Amino acid sequence: MPMPNPAALDFLRTRRSRPAKTLDLPVPDRAALQPLLEAALRVPDHGKLEPWRLIVLERAALLRLGALVPEVGARHEKSAEEIAKQQSQFTDAHLAVAVIESPKPSPKIPAIEQSYSAGCVCLGLLNAALAAGWGANWLTGWASHDAGFTAAGLGLTPPERVAGFIHLGTESAAPPDRPRPDPDATVTWVSE
Repeated sequence: MPMPNPAALDFLRTRRSRPAKTLDLPVPDRAALQPLLEAALRVPDHGKLEPWRLIVLERAALLRLGALVPEVGARHEKSAEEIAKQQSQFTDAHLAVAVIESPKPSPKIPAIEQSYSAGCVCLGLLNAALAAGWGANWLTGWASHDAGFTAAGLGLTPPERVAGFIHLGTESAAPPDRPRPDPDATVTWVSE
């Protein structure tokens, strides 16, 4: 017979991300962040390849990334509005963790499974932060998919790429919950 954990199940059934723009100071310090990072790395990892790594971005690093956005936006012919929105993702933040997909050559583990594992790290960190009482949000954006931006800003080299920026902080305003998927509309049961 399984040993249920009702508190964990209730958390997972009611969890919700906090909009990054509502995250303020204080942010987790290194001691508070460490167990969240450890929890995030407990993900499915076929072949034990660890096809990901984490970069903790403190305020000065986030401002530096924000300063790179206008040049990237101009190169991609983004509007001033699009550039300002992408830039604010970094300049308005106080702490974020970049989850970097860092695939490893493997004759047995396809690249797509390694991508899924990196995505699991993003969700694991997001949920660990929320469970610890912090506000958290998983963002990417067009700049995060630009090789020039990720090389200059994060030191990434091919085939590495950003799986997500997990923004962390103290929630300053609670947004209303959004409509959730209907299991009856999205789940198919197959018994034969």
